[in-house]
Amino acid sequence: MSTTAGQVIKCRAAVAWEAGKPLVIEEVEVAPPQAGEVRLKILFTSLCHTDVYFWEAKGQTPLFPRIFGHEAGGIVESVVVHAGCVAKINPEAPLDKVCILSCGICTGFGATVNVAKPKPGSVVAIFGLGAVGLAAAEGARVSGASRIIGVDLVSSRFELAKKFGVTDFINPKDHDKPVQEVIAEMTNGGVDRAVECTGSIQAMISAFECVHDGWGVAVLVGVPNKDDAFKTHPLNFLTERTLKGTFYGNYKPRTDLPNVVEKYMKGELELEKFITHTIPFSEINKAFDYMLKGESIRCIIKMEE
Repeated sequence: MSTTAGQVIKCRAAVAWEAGKPLVIEEVEVAPPQAGEVRLKILFTSLCHTDVYFWEAKGQTPLFPRIFGHEAGGIVESVVVHAGCVAKINPEAPLDKVCILSCGICTGFGATVNVAKPKPGSVVAIFGLGAVGLAAAEGARVSGASRIIGVDLVSSRFELAKKFGVTDFINPKDHDKPVQEVIAEMTNGGVDRAVECTGSIQAMISAFECVHDGWGVAVLVGVPNKDDAFKTHPLNFLTERTLKGTFYGNYKPRTDLPNVVEKYMKGELELEKFITHTIPFSEINKAFDYMLKGESIRCIIKMEE
């Protein structure tokens, strides 16, 4: 550990002063860790849509100034973040790749493999083809799904989604009926599993209502706005559909994340195809632009450049 253990240190941070306004690179002071805490030297981080959600402050009480970032990889500077937020991984793992496992990729992948649990040959619908949704599709692919239906409002995402196993694409704007009805017609009554990764209440309802009577399971991943309410007919439960929710794909970060990293190290999990951009920390606002425009899956930010 560093010789600065127990001391206040100075470092650069991207500070958000107002909702939706560009972040400002400033020097900040970081207090030494208290009991149960760990201070990390972050080497690589990735912008997650959760950061954008709190930056825009549309679904919660604004709290500024604040410093974002939670999908990161680094080394222990002194014993730091709360210890519960840190997972020790294989020191040979490339941090500029595995940092993306810290949030979004595990969230989507785990939502499918740990919660939806499609059987080989299943038909799966994925709502939202951002990073989390593509990770959910990847989970369906490695689970042996025979058909993966991607649902998104941006049709240009379909070509990229094919790399993650998506076989069919639906843009709800192209139809004059609810997308759950379109899916039911495509699949002879509904899909076996559906995973919602948008945060849209309508997408959540559609995901639940598109699964098949008797055995269909829908999993909600996206974060809704605070005033949203889920509404569906009780008959949809009585016909033996199942609705589940998940946080971080039902992975336990400290115990499960090291094992997910090992899957990558063994070649059992692809990460490179999720990384579309790499930028220096000084250009962090570009990462927000890429995400808001739907141009990136994951943008790696090099903290020391």
